[in-house]
Amino acid sequence: MKRICIHQPDFVPYLGFFDRLLSCDLFIVLDDVQFIRRGWHHRDKIKTPRGPEWLSLILQKGDYHQKINEVLLRPGQQSWADRHLAVLTENYRRAVHFDMIFPAIEAVYGQPHEKLIDINMAFINFLFDSFNISIDRVMASDLAIDTTGNQRLIDLVHAAGGDIYLSGIGALDYLEPALFENAGIKLEIQDFHHPAYPQLHGDFAPYLSSLDVVLNCGPAATDIVRQCTSASS
Repeated sequence: MKRICIHQPDFVPYLGFFDRLLSCDLFIVLDDVQFIRRGWHHRDKIKTPRGPEWLSLILQKGDYHQKINEVLLRPGQQSWADRHLAVLTENYRRAVHFDMIFPAIEAVYGQPHEKLIDINMAFINFLFDSFNISIDRVMASDLAIDTTGNQRLIDLVHAAGGDIYLSGIGALDYLEPALFENAGIKLEIQDFHHPAYPQLHGDFAPYLSSLDVVLNCGPAATDIVRQCTSASS
């Protein structure tokens, strides 16, 4: 049995993103769907003394219907990358593992990134390494599936040789389980429970970017992501 996860390549995603991948054999990166400006594709939240705040990438203005893999970063990367690094330094310099982890984050920002997909995948790969997650990956755009909705998910799973699809709970509003059953695919739903961990700036705040757990907990983040007690059903 081959379990498949299909997910958009968000910017520095939260722990639930990686929890689901721990249970899967293949990650299909859903890079060829519409970019959502008010979503998580180019931003996530970090912890500050004022509470959770957005860390957002600066993008070129593009067509409303742009796909994620078509979105361009604004020229002058060094400027906005330096601002991100300054914000992270300001809010995490007192984190126990800051000196150990921050140089690797600097290195990701220091790479040349032309597109949103480039920097998002660079950070996802960095977080895979931080969490000691090893999983095969394929871009949905490389599979050349032109169906939509539930049928597209089914076709992607089939194209990848899968027979189990592990979905996030947020998809319950649009998934049609009977379609998957009729296609010979077992549909499973992630059951994610956010773990608490040592964190700066007051009471614990869940659902932040995974940069938060990595900077606060260092190597222990590998165990923390495995405490999410995700189960499928």
